[in-house]
Amino acid sequence: MSVVARQGIKYSIIGYLGFLLGTFSAIFIFPYDMEFYGKLRYILPTAEMIVPIVVFGLSFSNVKFFSKVNADGKHHNMLSLSLLAIFINFAIFIGAYFLLNYLFPSLKESRLWEMKRLILPMVLVLALSSVFNKFLTNYKRIVVPNIFENFVPKIANLGAFCLFFFMGFAEKSAYGFFFMMFVISLLGYGFYTNRFEKIKPDFNLDYFKKDKFYSEIFTYSLFGFLGNIGNYIAIRIDNFMIGEYISFEENGIYSNIFSIISIIVVPQMGLFNISAPIINKVLANGDYDELDRFHKKTSLSLFFLGLVLFCCIVVGFPYLADFMKNGEDLRSAEPVLWILGFAMLFDLATGFNGHIISLSKFYKFNIVVMLILAVLTISLNMIFLTYTDLGILGFAVAYAISLSLFNIIKIVFNYVKFKVFPLGIEMMYALILGFLSINVAILLPDFEHNILNLFYKPSVVLILLFIGNYFLKIYPLDKFLNKDFIKSLFKF
Repeated sequence: MSVVARQGIKYSIIGYLGFLLGTFSAIFIFPYDMEFYGKLRYILPTAEMIVPIVVFGLSFSNVKFFSKVNADGKHHNMLSLSLLAIFINFAIFIGAYFLLNYLFPSLKESRLWEMKRLILPMVLVLALSSVFNKFLTNYKRIVVPNIFENFVPKIANLGAFCLFFFMGFAEKSAYGFFFMMFVISLLGYGFYTNRFEKIKPDFNLDYFKKDKFYSEIFTYSLFGFLGNIGNYIAIRIDNFMIGEYISFEENGIYSNIFSIISIIVVPQMGLFNISAPIINKVLANGDYDELDRFHKKTSLSLFFLGLVLFCCIVVGFPYLADFMKNGEDLRSAEPVLWILGFAMLFDLATGFNGHIISLSKFYKFNIVVMLILAVLTISLNMIFLTYTDLGILGFAVAYAISLSLFNIIKIVFNYVKFKVFPLGIEMMYALILGFLSINVAILLPDFEHNILNLFYKPSVVLILLFIGNYFLKIYPLDKFLNKDFIKSLFKF
């Protein structure tokens, strides 16, 4: 657990620094032109939805089969062939995309077609980067790659926006900068991988032909692709549909709020990258008791930290919005913040449900639940879009419903198959403590200046949570708030 915690916190520190950059931009920069920001937040999520089609689950196969190919000295062989497959898949996708638009000319009226010259090349860059990213997790190297994964999108958004709005560059020039930042990220992945372990290109197929090993990889990749595309659609579809059917401005507002509340899930990303090999090993050994202990421990860690951050955000948001140029628009959309936050908290409480399934022999089940999630999210979005006037609030409700049902299905499945269960009574105590802290902070009188309230109210929440945790013994903070653990964080 110490390795997991140390790497997860390092990852989180970088994530929080990236979040601070994103928050600064959201407060002081992007409000000047929500429409252009909405365009940027349309481009990247749309590209990310297409990426799983091109990657076709190969990034996950580089984790799943790493132990075997590494033992045989063929891990670079697999990496090389995976990258080659990306180029082949991309060429096939491009051909199919243009053929589809030729056969159905009405598709050319979409904003995807309008921005294809930027979005399609970005798909290739992101696909190649994803393979390198997963390959490096096998060595428990997540800190440096996170710089490319977390900081680059923030810099790309900020730089492109500043070029367009403050420096008067044309949109095409701003988009060019946006794209080049992701190219630099890809080059960074390649350089770091080569520096860590010199890349040895090997495109020989003999090893994978033996005993039809390629068939096993293809099968796993296929099911990984189907599951992953469902996941990406469910996560990114909101930005795509808001941009297509409502407006870029509303997409900018929704993205702004989503970026603020998303700070609560940053540790989850880091902990999975370092936990995946551990989960894989425990599953291989069939030690389900240890899996249950690990599952409960990581779930509680994610939920408790997420709850602390959520409580601070919701009590501070009204005062934060007061400093933003479009603060009145954000305040009117505050229910979106609460709904998205609750959904994310429940997701954190379920821990690595989906990852346990995807790394087990039941990984095919992920296809079912991921596709259900994607279909449910799209369907609910269309229902709220067509039959209500809720706007982006409807998208938030749809997101919360689909994500919660998705997690409930996985909880039940994992309990039946592995007898693991992420939820515990400690989470209920933490939830009650969190709501009490929020209510106390809200009821306390405000200062005349909102800058004081912005720091004063969340501080009250933190103090109450710390005191409550001390007496209720919800989470063992003493294991981490000590000299030895803090010193260990600086050991790379």
